[in-house]
Amino acid sequence: MSWDQLSPLSLDLLLAGGILLLLAVDMILPRLGRANADLSAGILAIVLAASFVVDTGGSAIGGAYVGGVWPLLFKRVFLSAGIIATLGSSAHVNRCYPRRQGEYYLLLLFSLLGMTLLAGAQDLILLLVCFELMSLPLAILAAFDKNDIERGQQRTPEGALKFYLVGVTSTALTLFGISLLFGMAHTTNIAELGAADPTPLSTLGMMLVLSGLGFKIGAVPFHMWVPDTYQGSGTPFVSLLSVAPKLAGFAVLSLLFLQGLGGWRADWVPVVAALSLVTILVGNLLALPQRNVKRLLACSGVAQIGYMLMAFASASAEGLGVLLFYAAGYTATNMGAFLIVQSLAADGGDDSLDSFDGLAQRSPGLALSMLLFLLSLAGIPFVVGFWSKLYVFIAAWHAGLGWLVVVGAVLAVVALFYYLQIARAMYIHPAREGRPVAVSRRLKLAIAICTAVVVGMGAWPNPFLEATREASRHFFAILHASSISIN
Repeated sequence: MSWDQLSPLSLDLLLAGGILLLLAVDMILPRLGRANADLSAGILAIVLAASFVVDTGGSAIGGAYVGGVWPLLFKRVFLSAGIIATLGSSAHVNRCYPRRQGEYYLLLLFSLLGMTLLAGAQDLILLLVCFELMSLPLAILAAFDKNDIERGQQRTPEGALKFYLVGVTSTALTLFGISLLFGMAHTTNIAELGAADPTPLSTLGMMLVLSGLGFKIGAVPFHMWVPDTYQGSGTPFVSLLSVAPKLAGFAVLSLLFLQGLGGWRADWVPVVAALSLVTILVGNLLALPQRNVKRLLACSGVAQIGYMLMAFASASAEGLGVLLFYAAGYTATNMGAFLIVQSLAADGGDDSLDSFDGLAQRSPGLALSMLLFLLSLAGIPFVVGFWSKLYVFIAAWHAGLGWLVVVGAVLAVVALFYYLQIARAMYIHPAREGRPVAVSRRLKLAIAICTAVVVGMGAWPNPFLEATREASRHFFAILHASSISIN
């Protein structure tokens, strides 16, 4: 096999080599466990830097994988999220998982490898293998924080068990649905799944696949695992879990529904639009009474998935580009918010809203970053969340989903109530103690990166939006070429 046949997978192979290096270091030099965070972040940084230099165009594995601008954008977002999560996890992992640091980062990197491979998959078998490579390490990491050392309490395994059971259920539904689609199309080539007219069995398969992926991204009514898993798992890990696998889920949705079943839009677009409406509504209503900030952000995340589904329901190049822009901005925003929650918990606090009392007096910089993240989640000018929601509304309006835009805008105002609760606690409530919050250097760096991205994408959205639109155009160009070859 020549290098030209492997070049689309060059970044993934480089990441796989880094994983083998980390495994060897952890086995041969186990006493260097604390250095695993630096090694993991370094590996991800090298692969991310290579993504701006190496040409990943073309196809590999007999056409089962296609490189180019579309998968490259996903790789960059996943790798960036991995770097932030690794930096933010360092102090927590060293403190809570002594002698298990290598296992933690290996699982994290294996999951990221599955994510980086997903967006370029053009074959159902490769797609499923990559999806499980991403999901299985996440299920283990969700149960990694068995003992809450920071508060001296036994943490319930309920959240991890729910994540695992729901993950197994969603995989079973997806596999069953894909088997029906395969049975009707007689091919594992994603582009050829919808070549024929839908039948009752293929329509059932399509709905089963949508349900299975709805579990993965946390859309209503498949969201029941989200609050408990977020609250029960380690906060630095949750910062990654809350964003990167969701973006991977949308990559799979795009491949299966826009590329594979794009000709059946009339069947699935109304269902996705309805899911979007219910997800935004239920997510916001569930967040209103929450006093635990991790649960609040979890319910908020459900609502944010609803807005991404709104963009996806437009079923257009414009909507897909906006979806990618939204997801990239949300990645930095939500990870930053969870890492600030981790900062307070590691300093002797907890996950409750009361821990934010007087944060502006104790650590003004930390409070300002959290305020920016909250404003971005709420869609207030002029941080990235404002542009994200605005562009989603425009794309949905152009797609004839005006009713959904109106409901989404009203519920965005409702969301201000619970976001501003945290802001009020930080800037109005008196501090419970006077000393500044102690934050490790790596965690501080991770929060600073998230803050810079949120402000930068908000101040200059056009370069980032153009990058996501180019990726979307590349995706639809592949889709057009596939439809021509089928016909």
